[in-house]
Amino acid sequence: MGDTLTTLKTRRSCRAYKPDHVEEDKLNAIIEAGTYAATGMGKQSPIILVIKDQAIRDQLTKLNAAAMGMDIDPFYGAPELLVVLANKAVPTYIYDGSLVMGNMMNAAADLGVASCWIHRAKEEFESEEGKTILKKLGIEGDYEGIGNLILGYAAKPAGNAAPRKADYIYRI
Repeated sequence: MGDTLTTLKTRRSCRAYKPDHVEEDKLNAIIEAGTYAATGMGKQSPIILVIKDQAIRDQLTKLNAAAMGMDIDPFYGAPELLVVLANKAVPTYIYDGSLVMGNMMNAAADLGVASCWIHRAKEEFESEEGKTILKKLGIEGDYEGIGNLILGYAAKPAGNAAPRKADYIYRI
């Protein structure tokens, strides 16, 4: 258990990446960790998109930046992009997808891979262009984008954790 706690305490979001791709075995282990996230009543409402197609990645980059109202790379040049969506028909879909994201971020940290949760996946896949991407991939159903997970190797060392706030815990 000590190693798990160390990983949880030392994981940081990364916003500067080397161009090196994550080894396939590590990437697969990270994705597999996402599939073992707890989900409400075991319904497994989320799905994980592994974006390797540069044209689709470029579309998602454009959609995400537009949702932010900025003309930047919201994925910080990270070489890997995963997207978690979840089935809105399941009442716990947002929580389920969030746990998938958390599992993958923690697994990545454990494997020495940097990560960052990038928001606005909801906006990406609510757009007509995003819906068209899902349709082209053969994904049917009422899915909502939960998060984009960027992965790669950090271009600089991670900083220290901010101190935990004093009123984080209440014991009743």
